[in-house]
Amino acid sequence: MLFYFTGTGNSLYIAKQIEENPISIPQAIHGESLEFTADSIGVVAPVYGHEVPSMVKEFLRKGKFHTDYFYMILTYGNRHGGAAELAKNLCDECGIAANYIQVVLMVDNWLPGFDMDEQKKLDKKVEEQMKPILEDLRNRKNGIAEVTEIDRAAHKEFVNRMSQMPSDAWQHLLRVTEDCVGCGICEQVCPSGSIRVMDDVAVHTPGNCQTCLACVHACPQKAIGLNVPEKNPQARYRNEHISLKEIIEANSQEK
Repeated sequence: MLFYFTGTGNSLYIAKQIEENPISIPQAIHGESLEFTADSIGVVAPVYGHEVPSMVKEFLRKGKFHTDYFYMILTYGNRHGGAAELAKNLCDECGIAANYIQVVLMVDNWLPGFDMDEQKKLDKKVEEQMKPILEDLRNRKNGIAEVTEIDRAAHKEFVNRMSQMPSDAWQHLLRVTEDCVGCGICEQVCPSGSIRVMDDVAVHTPGNCQTCLACVHACPQKAIGLNVPEKNPQARYRNEHISLKEIIEANSQEK
């Protein structure tokens, strides 16, 4: 049994290499029961600010996972800041005995920091990274990815910077421009129902936004932007192995 969270397809691509039919966390979290039993249970998720998205944290805190082997694979784009150690701490807080946690370097979709046209040119050797991870999972290896003092310092620096900003700063990151045509794709790819089409225009409602940027990257009109400068406002990203249809199926909150 494998659960995943994805914004632009990276984590879904990794999840599909492990199991053919992984389960979307934005879908599963609304289930009548969050109690799961399986021979092995895994979670694949991106890291934002070196930690998993708030929805993944909520899922782990609310869920009951009955398994002999629990693992996490975390995708990141630049530096992981000790993500494996932070995820292990989260699992400990949730009463989850995490057997294995590993990280995978992939395209970074964070638009304030990276030009997607440049990122897509980089070969981050994802398949080479995944080969030993898949072998580890087959052999039920135990252990977490190495975390250095440099990683810990990077996360501490990030936390310090965030402490100087309003607590809800990221909730107000998105803006919808007059180029919006009300197509509804943004609403379909949003994992938290934070953006809706109202009167033929997309409206973003702060509060539960995961800052995954799925809506920004998927908008065909590039009508959703950020309230901070972007490296390249004309460049957007979706994992080349994942279709828009798959992201919609993963994240749509339509009842």
